[in-house]
Amino acid sequence: MSLKEELKSERVSHLDLSRFCQIVSGTAVRQSLANMRQNKTNVCLITKENALIGILTERDVLTKVATNPANLNRTVDDIMTANPITVTPDTSAADALWLMDEKQFRNLPVVDRDGKIKGNMTHQAVISFLAARYPVEVLNRPPRPDHFPHKQEGG
Repeated sequence: MSLKEELKSERVSHLDLSRFCQIVSGTAVRQSLANMRQNKTNVCLITKENALIGILTERDVLTKVATNPANLNRTVDDIMTANPITVTPDTSAADALWLMDEKQFRNLPVVDRDGKIKGNMTHQAVISFLAARYPVEVLNRPPRPDHFPHKQEGG
């Protein structure tokens, strides 16, 4: 099976979707950032009554907080991306990657048909999946496979 076929057959639910934190609507941006640091992630999914209503990413922080530090004291609702595009756990990994590429997303929330958050898809989740599936091919590749040393090492 080719890599393309494999990504088409694999579902988003088979990836590691754990790279996110979750906060409730109305949380201060400052607290949201502390939560992101504590969870070692670059994205927070914002909920209201257990439903996803927004996403706060490092890009939002760079464009809306770094340029205006007063936003640290506002609520996350003021700077989040509301009503983010999502996929379901049954979406193929290939389709989700295509969507991420087309929309230039680094994070793609995964929500089941009942609206319950299942996780956050990232490019790293796909890379980790492929590295586990093809460890020799992925992990043993030199950083620049077409680059050769000018002289023999150790000689």
